[in-house]
Amino acid sequence: MRRHFGRTLLLCMAAAALLIPAGALGLSVGVGVFGGASIPVIQDDAASGTQFGVRVPVHPIPLLTVEPFYARSGLGDVTQTFGGIEYTRSGFDVDTFGVNVALGGAGLVGGLPFYPYAGIMSQHLKRPGTDRTEVGYAAGLGLGLSVPMGINVTARGEFNLIKTGETSRKFANVTLGVTKTLTSFP
Repeated sequence: MRRHFGRTLLLCMAAAALLIPAGALGLSVGVGVFGGASIPVIQDDAASGTQFGVRVPVHPIPLLTVEPFYARSGLGDVTQTFGGIEYTRSGFDVDTFGVNVALGGAGLVGGLPFYPYAGIMSQHLKRPGTDRTEVGYAAGLGLGLSVPMGINVTARGEFNLIKTGETSRKFANVTLGVTKTLTSFP
């Protein structure tokens, strides 16, 4: 997992370094935190849980955002009955390193920018009996509201798919976040 994170981090740093001359185009960089719910879709071996993380949005041009991120999900335990015997199965802990690309502010509804985004990530799933790292994909829709002092408040809904060999695990994630613009070039 660390190898995947290192690669992602190096790629993001290289992309940011290449974009610095793009200051004339409106480059800005920020940092944000988010939290919310992660809901398993069509899975009976894990219950809904929480998700939190950190994002580093880089805006090379006003309507495009490249966003490296880290997220951690803790899914709930499930109690099941098999052959008349009740047992509890632990939910997954999921560590995610990835990058999203968003078309930010492309459409305005009521003065609030809605934006679609998609991402690719390395996701580490762990619980007793399972410890694996897989590639995941996400697509979603965000809603952002800018407030003074370079602060943005966001709400997002996304569908996340983790390819696990012949099958896949799917999650619906709903998060709220706050982002602060750290630096902005004209």
